[in-house]
Amino acid sequence: MKTVPLLPLRDIIVFPHMVVPLFVGREKSVEALEEAMNTGKDIFLSAQINAKTNDPKPEDIYSVGTLGTIIQMLRLPDGTVKVLVEGRSRGRIKRYVSNQNYFMVEVEEIISSPDLSLEGEALMRSVKATFESYVKLNKRIPPELLSNISGIEDPARLADTIVAHLNLKLPEKQKILELESPVERLEKLYELMQGEIEILQVEKKIRGRVKKQMEKTQKEYYLNEQMQAIQKELGETDEFKNENQELEEKIKNKKLSAEASKKVKKEFKKLKMMSPMSAEATVVRNYIDWVLSLPWYETTQDKIDLKEAQSVLDEDHYGLKKVKERVLEYLAVQSLVDKMKGPVLCFVGPPGVGKTSLGKSIARAIGRKFVRCSLGGVRDEAEIRGHRRTYIGAMPGKIIQSLKKADSNNPVFLLDEIDKMSMDFRGDPSSALLEVLDPEQNNSFNDHYLDLDYDLS
Repeated sequence: MKTVPLLPLRDIIVFPHMVVPLFVGREKSVEALEEAMNTGKDIFLSAQINAKTNDPKPEDIYSVGTLGTIIQMLRLPDGTVKVLVEGRSRGRIKRYVSNQNYFMVEVEEIISSPDLSLEGEALMRSVKATFESYVKLNKRIPPELLSNISGIEDPARLADTIVAHLNLKLPEKQKILELESPVERLEKLYELMQGEIEILQVEKKIRGRVKKQMEKTQKEYYLNEQMQAIQKELGETDEFKNENQELEEKIKNKKLSAEASKKVKKEFKKLKMMSPMSAEATVVRNYIDWVLSLPWYETTQDKIDLKEAQSVLDEDHYGLKKVKERVLEYLAVQSLVDKMKGPVLCFVGPPGVGKTSLGKSIARAIGRKFVRCSLGGVRDEAEIRGHRRTYIGAMPGKIIQSLKKADSNNPVFLLDEIDKMSMDFRGDPSSALLEVLDPEQNNSFNDHYLDLDYDLS
């Protein structure tokens, strides 16, 4: 049993065989150090339960700590004391000796019995191997420490040396300090190291992923800068850069379907990586322009007034009583049913009886835009569906072209001279019209050029 001064520690635990520099500023602690220097340099080092407590009481300090020796003590100009201490052995506080200026404690030294059993030997090897893996993952621990660890044969010293270098919370370190059996300490240490290795491996994966992403971003930036420098050398002006900026602004502001938005962004990303003078860049730019110029969500508001509609029809056409009645019937139904799919009205008659002009009158009567698409002499299915982008000079079909002219996704759409279509070896265009006219299919009309679903309903 020894009576020595006590130095309460904050956020640190000193283990046996450990040399640690400490900075001490509290008056009581400084006096305890001075007393230790005057009486054989022995001091008891124990951690506070709560590091934020400025004036700890005996109940605020762990009862198990380390008996240590002061190697060096130095007063600094700001009044604090720098002290170098070495831990010797574990100790337990038996009682506090009455003292006004600092803590004096009676300490019982805890002697660890060396365990040299076969199990202890195997455990030591496992702990050494696990610590080696830990050091490889944790770059903050010097690799030279491994050669020191490999030479330690005492299980108690091995446990204390390793735990001092692990990134553990204070309560976990205190638990290991309080374990008397070296084998128990090594077992606990092995378990904690396995957990730390798992955390470090996850951290390494995250760092690798972030580094890879940063390298990719830097590479893209470097290549873009290089491409711009080459274009400048070739005498290409900033005109193309401005075009790309305008196009990017249009893509941001244009309301598109989810599919169209995804496709356009992908094509624009491809365009930025191309030389502006290449033929492929022109094809991609034209495609983006076409998609952006279509009225995806631009709708004309209907103004259905049956009296007004009848007045417009009578004003534009004399007679045609049955035709006008049928048109007014359709308008009456549409005014009652909001979500009715766009019906198909078929006008049949010889040239000059007013089929086309009747379509214009209907558009004027309900306040919609009017678009006419002449199909006379059309022989190729691609005239309706468009040509695929792989062909030179490819463009959308007549349906999509007419919608672009209308600048509205719900115009009165007149397919004129539908009876004058013909067929040849390139296909039958009338078959392609089924997808345009069938109310069950035309909500996802797919033009070959756009390769996107467009709602014609």
